[in-house]
Amino acid sequence: MRTFADMEKEWVNIQMPRYGISTVAVREMLQGVSGSCAIVSLDAGGKLPDDAAERLMAVAFSVPEAGIVYSDLFRTGPDGISVHVPLADWQKGSLRDDFDFGGFILLNRQAIDWYLSQSLGQFQTAGFYQMWLAVSRKFGIIHIKEPLYIVSETDSRKSGEKQFDYVNPRNRSVQIEMEAVCTEHLKCVGAFLTPDKFRTVRFEEEFEREASVIIPVRNRARTIEDAVRSALSQKTDFAFNVIVVDNHSTDGTATILERLSAEDGRLVHIIPSQTDLGIGGCWDLAIRDSRCGRFAVQLDSDDLYSSEGTLQYIVDKFHSEKCAMVIGSYRMCDFALNTLPPGTIDHREWTDDNGPNNALRINGLGAPRAFYTPVVRKIGFPNVSYGEDYAVAIAISRQYRIGRIYDELYLCRRWEGNSDAALSPEKVSANNYFKDSLRTAELLRRCSK
Repeated sequence: MRTFADMEKEWVNIQMPRYGISTVAVREMLQGVSGSCAIVSLDAGGKLPDDAAERLMAVAFSVPEAGIVYSDLFRTGPDGISVHVPLADWQKGSLRDDFDFGGFILLNRQAIDWYLSQSLGQFQTAGFYQMWLAVSRKFGIIHIKEPLYIVSETDSRKSGEKQFDYVNPRNRSVQIEMEAVCTEHLKCVGAFLTPDKFRTVRFEEEFEREASVIIPVRNRARTIEDAVRSALSQKTDFAFNVIVVDNHSTDGTATILERLSAEDGRLVHIIPSQTDLGIGGCWDLAIRDSRCGRFAVQLDSDDLYSSEGTLQYIVDKFHSEKCAMVIGSYRMCDFALNTLPPGTIDHREWTDDNGPNNALRINGLGAPRAFYTPVVRKIGFPNVSYGEDYAVAIAISRQYRIGRIYDELYLCRRWEGNSDAALSPEKVSANNYFKDSLRTAELLRRCSK
C-alpha cells in the first residue's frame, strides 16, 4: 500500500483560475504534469495542506473512474470566523460555469491524458470550464463530504447580490464564451436542441378570460397591496383577473386581500385547503383553477409591473409569435424604485437558435414569466419554493418556442425581506443542488429525444 510519502512524489500543485484562463494556457499547464495527478489551486496563491492532499489522493487512487475529486472546506470571512461550507454534489446536470468546487480539485492522470487528446474549441477566458466539462464526459467527479482545508473568503457579498453576476452587462463577453463551451458539451453528449423541432401553439381552447396574473404570497403585508394594485391597474383590450394564492399568511396579508377583493371583483383570493404548499404548489393550484385565463402571468408579491401596458404587451407577444411561454425584462430597484446594480436585466444572451440550450447553463431565464395555460397544466409546477419556475421553463424550452421581450416590463424590488437576500452556505448549496437535479433530468430527456 502506498504511503503519503510515495503519493507526494506523484503529484504537482498548479494554479488554474476559474475565470480568465484560456484553453491554450490550461493545456500547457496540464502538459507539464508528469506524475499520477495534479492538485489544482483555484484561488491565487493557495496551497493544500499535506493531510488534505493525502485524503484527495487516497480517494482518487481507490476510484479509478474518478477524473476529478473535490471536498468540502472552511471559509474564513473578514471577521476571522471560519464557516463550514458543504458543497453540492456534482451531477450530470451540473452545467453551471460557476459550479463551486471549493479552493482545490484533484485531476488524475487518466483524465488529464484524455482531455489533452480531445480536439476542442479555443477560448480566451473559459478554459477551466471547458476542461472540467470535457473530463465529466468520460470520468466521474467525486465529492468528499468532509471539510479538508481552510480558504479565505474573497467575495463577502450576500447571496442576494451574487446571484445576478451572470447577467451583469460587464460580464457579457465572458458569458458568450461560457455559452459556447456549454453548447459544445451538449453537442458532445447528444442533448443539443435545434429550433426546427418546436411544436406549434394554436390557442384554440376556450377561456372566459384571456389572462390571469398569478401572485403566490405568504406574509407580505408590507408589499402585497402594491403588487395587487399594480396588476389590477393594467390597461387591456381583453378580460383578465388577478389570482392571489394566500398560503396561510399570519401577518395581516389575508385581511388586506379581503379588503381589496371587496373593492374589485377581478381579484380572486384563494386560501389553499392544503398546508404543505410551496410557491410551486401555489402556482399549480392557480393554473388549474377554473377561473384561470388563457395565459398565466407572473407577479411576485414583492414586485410591480413597470407600466399599465405590461399585460397587454405580453399577451400580444403570445399571439404574434405563437409561443408557449413569454419572458420579459426587469429592473433591479429598491423600495423607492431607485435602480440597483446591475440595473435592467434583459437576458439578451437568449437567442431563438440557442436559448433552449443555454438555459441549462444559466440560473434563471428572466421576469416576468408568462405561460400558455394548457401547456403549463400538462407540465405542472413542482411543489417547492425555489426553482419551480425554472423547472417549467426548461421543460417548455425543449418542446416549444419561448418569446422574449427585451423592454423593461417589471420592477424587482430588493429589500431585507426577500427570501433569497442572505442565504446560509448550506442553503445556497441545497438550492444549487436542486437546480442541478432539474438540469440532470432535463438533460437526460433531451439525450433520449
